Amino acid sequence: MYKRIILKLSGEALGADGDTLDQPTLARLAEQIKTVRANGTEVGVVVGGGNFVRGRTLSALGTDRSTADRMGMLGTVINALALQAALRQAGVKALAMSAFQIDGVTKFDRELALKVLEEGGVLVFGGGVANPYFSTDSGAALRACELGAEAILMAKNGVDGVYSADPAKDETAVRYADLTFNAILEKDLKVIDSTAAGLCRDNGVNIFVFDMNEEGNIIKAAAGEAVGTLIHGGKE
Repeated sequence: MYKRIILKLSGEALGADGDTLDQPTLARLAEQIKTVRANGTEVGVVVGGGNFVRGRTLSALGTDRSTADRMGMLGTVINALALQAALRQAGVKALAMSAFQIDGVTKFDRELALKVLEEGGVLVFGGGVANPYFSTDSGAALRACELGAEAILMAKNGVDGVYSADPAKDETAVRYADLTFNAILEKDLKVIDSTAAGLCRDNGVNIFVFDMNEEGNIIKAAAGEAVGTLIHGGKE
């Protein structure tokens, strides 16, 4: 079982049936995170913003990349506040933090973040790294390194690990039990962006990729069960 983790959730993971934010979904996520914390693992959550806007998509449609990415960052802060509310409703001490200053929202402070974790609270991070051209994967990697997390649990929608090819298009695709960061980069496997992979590799933070849609998988992943693919810095 991990002592301290960063759970990475996509923005789409917080919605359902066309809704940008779905309260039953948020409640289910909050209950799983509550169980993980009760089991003894300290938890920080990094949320994406794709349920509101994707910077790269807007950029491809003509919006300049810097503006598009900042729009996406605002979406992640909304999601962080929504998950904070769901956690508190579930009886969990939770604090949302933004990577950039917003009145009424706590700005990221490493010392405060460590104190909240050590006192049994759950942190929810929005705002990415507060700069354009960086994904929320990089935000998760940065927070994991800053806070001394052992691993990032990369929760995917309907994908139960890392495959040699797209399993929806190639029936011969094989799921890896584990991979090194160097292999991820060399094979150009699109499971995490290269900036985040390099940062985790260089700072000894593992990544575990799993399907969050399977009931209880967040709890299982935090307990170290083999329900996905482990990415690490060791040998092949």
